[in-house]
Amino acid sequence: MSAYARSVLRIIDARTGEPVDAAPARRGLTRIEAHTEGFDVTALRVLLVADLLVRALELGGTPVWALLDEEGQQAELRAGAAALGIRPFEEGRDAASGLGEAQVLHVVREGGAEPEGVRVAVAPVHPEAPPEEADPAALRLALLSVRRSVPVRLDVAALAEAHDTLVRWRRAVAVWAQQPSRPIPDEVRAELRTAWADDLDVPGVLGVLRWVESAPDLPDGARFETYAYADRLLGLDLARDLGAPA
Repeated sequence: MSAYARSVLRIIDARTGEPVDAAPARRGLTRIEAHTEGFDVTALRVLLVADLLVRALELGGTPVWALLDEEGQQAELRAGAAALGIRPFEEGRDAASGLGEAQVLHVVREGGAEPEGVRVAVAPVHPEAPPEEADPAALRLALLSVRRSVPVRLDVAALAEAHDTLVRWRRAVAVWAQQPSRPIPDEVRAELRTAWADDLDVPGVLGVLRWVESAPDLPDGARFETYAYADRLLGLDLARDLGAPA
């Protein structure tokens, strides 16, 4: 069995500071509860981390139930999440009753809610530029570029860098797609899986993509497949420009 197939997502439990398996030891459903405590950019980051957990677990073959635990400002949260490419959450714990989940992960603000069970803490976002004026995909990439345990300072420069990277990668993916498909090298796939299995190290995943972008002797078809595969986690719509005029 290859190294990437053995990668198991481990996440730091905020209660103990120790890593725990995000997927249940026995085959079963994982419930992910996002506790936003209002509506702001930090709340959107909480939802984004929950979305990443869902994607990472599904990539590993674990069935997932995603739940939004928030009494107010549901409309604003859901609209903001949809703009960022975050998949919809169910509402209320009762919706999950009877599903027989084997694991529950609570995604919370750092220093915020303390529900019973494994807690995945998300550091705050300090917006220095109006996030509502940013391209949502660029905002998503800017938030993904910093580990969830590290506060994010969103300024004009950070959003501009994320926008430029996104434009460059989408154009590159469209060009690479015109070449014959090639498999993702095993070592590249292993590096991607190892990164996101390590407490959702998404900046590590982005680092692998930066290397693949300009790695010598790597066929363009393999670059395309690598970016398409990683985007199943990142949710950046990197293949959006396929077929668009050059």
